[in-house]
Amino acid sequence: MIDTLETVILSAAQTIYDAWGWFGVAILLVFENATGITPSEIILGLAGWMLISEHQLPISMIFVGGLYAAIGSTVGASITYWVARLGGRPLVDKLAHWVRIDPAHIARAENQFHRWGAGVVLVGRVMPGIRTLINIPAGLARMPFLTFLVATFIGAYAWCTLLIGAGYVLGHEWALISHYLKQYFPYLLAGGLAVIAAYVLLTRRSLQLAPVRTDE
Repeated sequence: MIDTLETVILSAAQTIYDAWGWFGVAILLVFENATGITPSEIILGLAGWMLISEHQLPISMIFVGGLYAAIGSTVGASITYWVARLGGRPLVDKLAHWVRIDPAHIARAENQFHRWGAGVVLVGRVMPGIRTLINIPAGLARMPFLTFLVATFIGAYAWCTLLIGAGYVLGHEWALISHYLKQYFPYLLAGGLAVIAAYVLLTRRSLQLAPVRTDE
């Protein structure tokens, strides 16, 4: 089933890229971040090979492509954020059942969000299995949208640029990105948690050191 879905996505992505180029990448990233259905390593790895490497474009195009992809990712994530924020838990549960998202995965993302706050929105963008789900607890918790938007864009830009660059470097072997992600995911997860922990500690320390204003 998963292999069939990936084949369909791959075929559709190739057609879209031929017709719309990087604008097509942005559209696919809107859908991917809003639903969590399409794997980003396929969308972005293919883009790095098909839109840059195959055309022998300069390596600087990786960063341009990352910008298009990050914008699409941020728009898609914002859709999920507002659905969760406006619809609340009842609507989230209905949509999760419709797209067949395990409620346990949403609960895990909620736990991480309540534990780490805005840091997990930023770093979670480079953590498979968390990056698309974290939009839901952020919306349910009514996280300030501007904070969500900035954290999402920064994290998405890092993730998208990394995968596009990997597709560029691997060329025809871009499909190996999925293999490498699965192999090194534990290290990626550990590194992400370490960054989040550092963010939380620094934030708390800065708040503790902030001068207390008193009325004269």
